[in-house]
Amino acid sequence: MKDNPKTEDPMRRKKNRHLLTEVELEFMTELWALGEGSVKEVLASLPEERNLAYTSGATILRILEEKGFVESRKEGKSLIYKPLLAKDQYQTRSLQNLSRTLFDDTPATLVARLVDDEGLSEADLEDIRALVERRLHDDSDEAGT
Repeated sequence: MKDNPKTEDPMRRKKNRHLLTEVELEFMTELWALGEGSVKEVLASLPEERNLAYTSGATILRILEEKGFVESRKEGKSLIYKPLLAKDQYQTRSLQNLSRTLFDDTPATLVARLVDDEGLSEADLEDIRALVERRLHDDSDEAGT
């Protein structure tokens, strides 16, 4: 029996076009570091053991363009790809998604899980405390203005 697209199995997850797959994130990380680059340049910046074919790299970058993460321009015979989304914007988007899907849309639960991690050093916890205090201070300054 064939699947009817109108009665799609609810257990099948739709692909989230706002998030990156592992390999897409790998390519975006290289593009963020490069600023922009051709398929060849992005492939060259990947770890040597990745050893992806040019066509695979071109396909991944084309998918990133279709998803709206990069834009391309023609330069000679090459396409040059440039990120449209900054790394910190993607980090925010990913954390919001993680908070929504895994932590019942309660950021405090996400942070609690993070600080309960016994792998965090005292210095890590102090850094987190300083960040929270700075944010609270900044918010109170804005409220007073």
